[in-house]
Amino acid sequence: MNKKQKKVLQRIVIALICIIALEFIDVKGYLEFGLYMIPYLVIGYDILKKAIKGILNRQVFDENFLMAVATIGAIALGEYKEGVAVMLFYQIGELFQSYAVGKSRRNISDLMDIRPDYANIENESGEVEKVAPDEVEIGSIIVVKPGEKIPLDGIIIEGKTTLNTSALTGESLPREVSINDEVMSGCINLNGLIKIKTTKEFGESTVSKILDLVENASSKKSKSENFISKFAKYYTPAVCYGAVALAFLPPVISLLFLNIDANWSEWISRALTFLVISCPCALVISIPLSFFAGIGGASHEGVLVKGSNYLETLAQTKYVVFDKTGTMTQGVFEVTGIHHANIDKDKLLEYAALAESYSTHPISKSLQKAYGKEIDQHRVLDVQEISGHGIIAKVDGQDVAVGNIKLMKKLNISCQQCHSVGTVVHVAINNEYAGHILISDLMKPHAKEAIQALKKIGIKKTIMLTGDIKSVADQVAEELKIDAVYSDLLPSDKVDKVEEILQNKGNKEKVAFVGDGINDAPVLSRADIGIAMGALGSDAAIEAADVVLMDDDPLKIAKAIKISKKCIRIVYENIYFAIGVKVICLILGAIGIANMWMAIFADVGVMVLAVLNAIRALRVSHL
Repeated sequence: MNKKQKKVLQRIVIALICIIALEFIDVKGYLEFGLYMIPYLVIGYDILKKAIKGILNRQVFDENFLMAVATIGAIALGEYKEGVAVMLFYQIGELFQSYAVGKSRRNISDLMDIRPDYANIENESGEVEKVAPDEVEIGSIIVVKPGEKIPLDGIIIEGKTTLNTSALTGESLPREVSINDEVMSGCINLNGLIKIKTTKEFGESTVSKILDLVENASSKKSKSENFISKFAKYYTPAVCYGAVALAFLPPVISLLFLNIDANWSEWISRALTFLVISCPCALVISIPLSFFAGIGGASHEGVLVKGSNYLETLAQTKYVVFDKTGTMTQGVFEVTGIHHANIDKDKLLEYAALAESYSTHPISKSLQKAYGKEIDQHRVLDVQEISGHGIIAKVDGQDVAVGNIKLMKKLNISCQQCHSVGTVVHVAINNEYAGHILISDLMKPHAKEAIQALKKIGIKKTIMLTGDIKSVADQVAEELKIDAVYSDLLPSDKVDKVEEILQNKGNKEKVAFVGDGINDAPVLSRADIGIAMGALGSDAAIEAADVVLMDDDPLKIAKAIKISKKCIRIVYENIYFAIGVKVICLILGAIGIANMWMAIFADVGVMVLAVLNAIRALRVSHL
């Protein structure tokens, strides 16, 4: 408990002791009133203060106003014990709710405790000094000792170690890294001392983006939250006016028209009970808490959801559309064949690697890796990348075109088809076909399992969109048991295909697109819900997406959907339960069956149960 909560607990204990003591004191009249006012003011002075402040600020109708009116009214009717009890139990409920929310926030804070406090930067003289992470520039050398967090994204230039990545990815198994491996900020160095050359500033690093996503997620409200906000805005004034009508209309009708006793105290007592029952705390507190817990639970599993509105959309997903490279496959390409025409195969590979040397695409990296020599980029001029086609450049003064069959057709160069399955990179030198290089991609370990998991949770159709050739795309789709596949697509074609799927789906069915590359950004934005691969994915894809998978594991897609469904189920459980109990108790209160003690349960009891239910959204590891 924090200091504020401990102070409230002390007031509750003091008030409770006073009430118990008053049970054994036989006093009447003003003395009884004065003695009961002691525990009432001890436990309720802050509620009264907030109610008065709300009236002065013309924001009258809230739970503080309802509690103040109900308890003061009960005391005015001589029901001192009930008036103090209502305020006491309300404060107990508020304390419980405060503790529950705080625990939820602490759990999330612990899970996301990845913000580094400092960075050990190595200066030109080789000395190490501690600085704030946001003071470290790109290209700096930082030293990370065993037990420390990696403060910025970078590449290891010295040493090898084991990293704990669980705070980022939810993956419990440590990850082995060594020289030339990329590492993300927020991971914990477990055993070896490593030196890292930073590749991003702190504001652009993985840890900073994660913290920003989690902190800002609550600002993007779901339809359920917006409904509850609007509901409370109109509901509270309505029940206040209803209570006034209940207090005055029946007595006036009885007196003027029925010529019987007005029984003012009975109807005012019913009205006050009506007010206590009507307090909307359970809904106003538990619904945002459910979404907050759901987002926090997902974060612990390495799934970052950018807002509760996206969590709600994710739960309605019925169609999942995938990119291929880097999403269902590892994006780890290997050259498996070189078929040359009128040039030596080593020279063919050299020209292709040089032309692609400025690109960061996995295929370009595989060509450079297969070339195996240091690349002199001074030999390369006038590089032009044609999206969805390939690259044209001058290498050693010669025009070199490297790309797919569409690039060859664009340049009116006839080329040979490759009969082997894989990605085919065609090469032309000075507008003459020089041959092609066969590159194969490795399937992700959980890719097939991910498709099965999606079908098991009720996904209607899985679809793969790729710019790769038909033979490769068909082979991957058949191996993974994907329902439909479209190949040879440009980025704009992917958007068109998603548009087509969106038009043919049901009204309440949502389409998710999963991608990782910069060319996936437009379609990630266009789908109902965009899911990006966070570890290998480009910044543009992560920025455009609504959900980010921090470990690039496609199996987490099904987990994310299951988390969202559980969260939404809890939200609706709380809505139906809270409204249902309140409606029943309001009717009972209006006809005089419900007393003040039932009113306390309808308010505080329902709130406590709803909050307890909401916290269940944090527990997602078993899903």
